[in-house]
Amino acid sequence: MKLRTYLLLANLLSIAMIILLLLAFYRYMLLNKEQFVWLTVASIGAGLVSALLHFVLVRPLEASVKRIGEGAKRIAEGDLKARVEYTGLKEFRQLADQFNHMGDSLEASFKQVSAAEAAQRELVANMAHDLRTPLASVQSYVEALEDDVIQDEATFRQYLATIRTETVRLGELIQDLFELSTLESAKQETEEFQISVAEDVLIELLPRFAKPCEAKSLQLKVELPDRPLKLRMAPRHLERVLQNLLENAVRYSPKEGTITCSAVEVDGGPASGWIRFAIEDQGPGIPPEERERIFERFYRSDRSRNRESGGAGLGLSIAKRLVEQYGGEIGVVESETGGSTFWFTVLEANDGRHAENIQLK
Repeated sequence: MKLRTYLLLANLLSIAMIILLLLAFYRYMLLNKEQFVWLTVASIGAGLVSALLHFVLVRPLEASVKRIGEGAKRIAEGDLKARVEYTGLKEFRQLADQFNHMGDSLEASFKQVSAAEAAQRELVANMAHDLRTPLASVQSYVEALEDDVIQDEATFRQYLATIRTETVRLGELIQDLFELSTLESAKQETEEFQISVAEDVLIELLPRFAKPCEAKSLQLKVELPDRPLKLRMAPRHLERVLQNLLENAVRYSPKEGTITCSAVEVDGGPASGWIRFAIEDQGPGIPPEERERIFERFYRSDRSRNRESGGAGLGLSIAKRLVEQYGGEIGVVESETGGSTFWFTVLEANDGRHAENIQLK
């Protein structure tokens, strides 16, 4: 039964009961026949007028309910942009507002799900590409060795070295994937926080870049404050962040370029007590529209994805997750030389605050 029909029947039933009661009262009020007839006609007329007014007044209510029902039907059919007009009585306007708010939430959730599905498809495609390339290389070299195509010792050793390089590359990719998944699924407890000294981390890290810098004739500069920098980040995590950013800088720096690794104290405001590291290169730079996506998994500014342009695109994502895990921030801006400056912040250990104050994410 429709709402309008139900309300009209309820109104007619109540009017009928009133008229019957009035007729009963009229019967015992010592009225003559003419007076009884007129009062009866007047009561029935009043009832009919009341029913007509009720019918007219119910129509806006029915229209409001109908609009909300049609909106719900459109959303159920997949039209998440369906909204209801703010018309009618106060309660129906409130209901329309709640309905439209629900529609906004559903639309936003659907967009997030769609974006997550697209990112997952892209991730799987990129993983397949980055795993398939070294595997295909290893397979071709192994088949050549099995078929005794290589006769001289030098070429044989060269093939073995290439196979070893590709297997190491596969191992590094798998390790990066494992580390990234671990960082995204686990949270550090405050008691696990360790203090690291920036100078000690750099002393252990920088020798690893001697050969890559020498191959491209790069100059690596380090600019640190005169005092020791004690930071609230585990040494291995600080080393991994700096390593990933330096590897990225070396990869995209031109020959005979300069890479600058610096650290300064952030003065004033809520960021006081934080150290800001910056890795500046003289590479081609990153377009503004890609500076946010550059930290996504498997995303690389070079869409050709060739071997000369770098790895699998996990290093920056790992760096971002590590920095944010300690409450810091990370980003990239254009350098004065036209290249890129990757920066991140770490809380200093000797600023009087406890590790519990770090905002874990």
